Amino acid sequence: MGLGFIVGVLGVSILAHAAYSTVQYRGLLKIMEEEFSNPPMNVVIELLLGLVLCMWAALTVPGKFLSIHPDSEENRMVSLPGNLDFMIFNHRAKVFRSEIDMKLKL
Repeated sequence: MGLGFIVGVLGVSILAHAAYSTVQYRGLLKIMEEEFSNPPMNVVIELLLGLVLCMWAALTVPGKFLSIHPDSEENRMVSLPGNLDFMIFNHRAKVFRSEIDMKLKL
C-alpha cells in the first residue's frame, strides 16, 4: 500500500465523519426545535479537506498516464496487430448502404 492509498482512505474516513457530524447536528436541532439552514463551519472545512485528499489520491493511485498519440511507441493499442488474420471485413454492416452509394444513385 502506497502513500496515495493511505491518503485516499483517510479522505474517505474524513468525509464519513463529516456526514456523521451533520446527521448528529440535525438531530440536535430537532431536539432544540430549530430549523436546519446550513451545516456548521467545521463540517464544511472537513468536507473540503476530505474532497482534496480524495481527489489527490484518485490522481496518484492509478499510476502513470499513457500517451494517446497514435505515433507514440508507448501506445500499442492503436497500432495494427501483428496477425492480420483476426481482422474481419465481411460483417453485417455490408447490409446497410453507405452514404457514397446513396449519393451516386441520385
